[in-house]
Amino acid sequence: MLLFDLDGTLIDSNGVWVTVDECFLSRRGLRPTPEYCHTVGHSILPVAAQFTRDYYGLTDTPEAIMAEWMELARDAYAHHVPLKPGAGAFLRRCQEAGRTMVLVTACVPELCEAVLRRHGLETVFSRRFFAQELGMEKRDPRYFQTVLSRLGVLPEQCVLFEDSPGACRTARESGIRVVGVYDPFYETSQAEIRACSHRYIRSFEELLNEPLL
Repeated sequence: MLLFDLDGTLIDSNGVWVTVDECFLSRRGLRPTPEYCHTVGHSILPVAAQFTRDYYGLTDTPEAIMAEWMELARDAYAHHVPLKPGAGAFLRRCQEAGRTMVLVTACVPELCEAVLRRHGLETVFSRRFFAQELGMEKRDPRYFQTVLSRLGVLPEQCVLFEDSPGACRTARESGIRVVGVYDPFYETSQAEIRACSHRYIRSFEELLNEPLL
């Protein structure tokens, strides 16, 4: 069974959230700090919103913060965010081969569905697991334990494609085979991702002429 992350793995969207953060904070005369970017970049939306409120001492509620972020991100996901090179071709090759594919993502469900429709991938994944709906981040060991339990599969039966070092590490510790995927957002974490991945790719194009995993 093939498990796929979405943001930064299949789609080139991590830059969207950098822009969203910068725009949101600039409206308030604020700037993102390295600590802020690191924390929100590794968090599901509700956790990131609460952290933003506390970190900057904002009067906005977490719900209002998330609503504003969504307003800024909707157009990008529905009309502009591209697939990573080779990702679409690899997914369709796996689909034609009858491989079961599951989406495991921290993306907001509404944005996920919009970008899948944009690229004609609505029917590719047999299941979608949203970290936000499960109420836990992908760095939490319970996330992959929950996914595997609901799928009724053993970890050694699964391969995960993922760009986040934290999620790669947690999945590997759970017994899942991990394929680390390069994304510029984690440029400074490449050594960490390589260390906790069974294989590392710069692009899905590398896999198009190889036997399927």
